[in-house]
Amino acid sequence: MELNLLTLNVHGWAEEDQLKKIDILAEAIAQNRYDIIAMQEVNQPKDKPFIDKTNTIREGNYGLALLSALEKKGMTDYTLEWAFSHYSFGIYEEGVAFLTRHSVKAKEQFFISKNKVAENYKTRVIQKLTLAIAEKEIDVFTCHLGWWHDEEDPAEQQLQALLKEVDTRSTSFLMGDFNNDASLAGEGYDYLLKHGLKDTWNLATKRSGEATIRGKIAGWNNNRGDLRIDYIFAQGNIDVPSHHVIFDGENRPVVSDHFGVECTVTLK
Repeated sequence: MELNLLTLNVHGWAEEDQLKKIDILAEAIAQNRYDIIAMQEVNQPKDKPFIDKTNTIREGNYGLALLSALEKKGMTDYTLEWAFSHYSFGIYEEGVAFLTRHSVKAKEQFFISKNKVAENYKTRVIQKLTLAIAEKEIDVFTCHLGWWHDEEDPAEQQLQALLKEVDTRSTSFLMGDFNNDASLAGEGYDYLLKHGLKDTWNLATKRSGEATIRGKIAGWNNNRGDLRIDYIFAQGNIDVPSHHVIFDGENRPVVSDHFGVECTVTLK
């Protein structure tokens, strides 16, 4: 069974010309028919009314705007799952989210940061879904991590908390902005590989692109080069026919301060 996956830090409503960029993203989703889309920095105005029964999603949620753009393109089978993490820019509730066109069997969210207050932007919440796909169930995580050398809330402790939630008996995909560069030995990237996760970039038969950020962005104020900090990690018996960086200006226009990562995986 083959799945198409996409992860993207969308930069929410902090991104300029976001409605235009949402349309570019929606067009890619409509054309590629991704099974699972993991997103980070998905925000909503904190002063807008709730529109769901659980008082979670507010009017103006970025994910809702993306769903609306998809519906205009005839894509009506995606559902949104969103989890609140912290406030941003003083006016938004920011979190992580999934779009999927598969049945959600279970869902949960959990803190991986020591900080657990919404007023601290270093507070980190992970969203986990268990999806029923054909006759299989898989676990997917949308992840937004902190930084390895952060003294207040180091990524190593966050990764420890994250891995405790991964069932080693299940096929799992951990997707997102890990804020840890693959080229730095002995830090977050190596930590995940050492603890049994597979980088789909390494497994891919065919791949293009590598860096997912270029130069200075929020959280990487001193960066001047190209870094790979966004990933799709996997656990389980899979093949990876293809892995590509997308929305980098070469493979579709740039839509965020991060590029996206897409891959095709085959479940064995």
